[in-house]
Amino acid sequence: MLFYLNDLPLMLNRTERDCKSVFSRENRFKSGKMHAMKPTLSSYPYTPPAMPQPMPLGQAWALLGGMSPEVFMRDYWQKKPLLIRGAIPAFALAKKSGQALTSPIDFAQLCTLAQSDQVESRLVKAHPWSLEKGPLKQIPALHEKEWTLLVQGMNLHHEAAQTVLSWFRFIPDARLDDLMISVAGPGGGVGPHVDSYDVFLLQMSGRRRWKISAQKNLDFCAGLPLKILKDFKASSDWILEPGDMLYLPPHIAHDGIALDPGCQTWSIGFRSPSYAELISEILWRTADVLAEDPALASLYTDPLQKAVAGSGRIPQAMVKAIAKRLDQLRWSNSDISCSLAAMLSEPKPHVVFEPPQPVLSLSAFHKAVLKHGLRLAWASRLLHDGEFIYLNGESVSDNHAPDWSTWLALSHLQHLTGAQMAEAQAVLEDENNPWYEHYLAGALILNKT
Repeated sequence: MLFYLNDLPLMLNRTERDCKSVFSRENRFKSGKMHAMKPTLSSYPYTPPAMPQPMPLGQAWALLGGMSPEVFMRDYWQKKPLLIRGAIPAFALAKKSGQALTSPIDFAQLCTLAQSDQVESRLVKAHPWSLEKGPLKQIPALHEKEWTLLVQGMNLHHEAAQTVLSWFRFIPDARLDDLMISVAGPGGGVGPHVDSYDVFLLQMSGRRRWKISAQKNLDFCAGLPLKILKDFKASSDWILEPGDMLYLPPHIAHDGIALDPGCQTWSIGFRSPSYAELISEILWRTADVLAEDPALASLYTDPLQKAVAGSGRIPQAMVKAIAKRLDQLRWSNSDISCSLAAMLSEPKPHVVFEPPQPVLSLSAFHKAVLKHGLRLAWASRLLHDGEFIYLNGESVSDNHAPDWSTWLALSHLQHLTGAQMAEAQAVLEDENNPWYEHYLAGALILNKT
């Protein structure tokens, strides 16, 4: 039996009748300034469902081609590509019934976001290759050829993108980057290239032709604004229809070409920081701790220093004294995990949180959160180890605190009911409690809003 992602929660033993529920609301999209293409009367936007909790990690998922997340992670993750036909079965079922599903996010919405200075966007054109970074003033019409609009961080701006991203939370949040949407005219693409991260390429509208290769020659063309492979030789070639998905591990060369106007591909990316990046961050954070270490507060002394003829040379006694203390430094697994949780939970530099309007007083917030519950803002990141939990780079609780289990539940579920928040009631009454502080900062949002 397979779990299917429809516009209802994951369901067993789907039939063709189930696809009728995806047409529950009309498409109110209208053509406007952004050259948007009006859908046919029989087309409706797909509504992504919420992932049920707990995730059925040991059961087969249609999203993963009939395998469980456990099997996918064992056999494919970071190992080899995987083409999945009908990852979202609703698209094929709708087509079979004479209907059509469209992307939950239309072209006009993407154009509006690409014009904002708070959204990372790029416009790529071919023949000749050009790259323009947002905010963008002009975006080609859908029927125009050989252009691609890339909008990053869509999970920060649209509920449908945030929901689709949640389908992949069988992979640790520490690895998650974002969901990017690529929309293109016929022939649009960014050229053959490689990425240093894992990516799921989910076709959401129109068709795209993908060519991939595990080639070792990764030299780039010189003099171009994009890192395009010089000698790309495809070993596999597929056309993806709406609802299909392609998984690619790092360093697999690939080239995607849009075949239809308004071709939309959703890319769910998972970052792979270098060891140098991770270790340098840990060392930087360690420096702050060392500054407060009383064992290192004493001054360097050299009562046995002799007179020297060459005063410019570093004294060997100083080198040995520092080397001795460096050798005494130790990092426990707890030190490392805390540093990683703090580092990897930090939002990206361009992320802006919006404080609540109107702002509730502490007592009003206390009552509201126990009645309605709260959720993480889409831009918030909440990571933990066995001892501490970090929200957007700041420690908010530890395993001795009365609200520890509540924070863990929020990290897992991303939202909590009023009943679930009741376990943290004692902490909520404190005027300096982190729940209220992060609500004021816009990192936590009351469910009713």
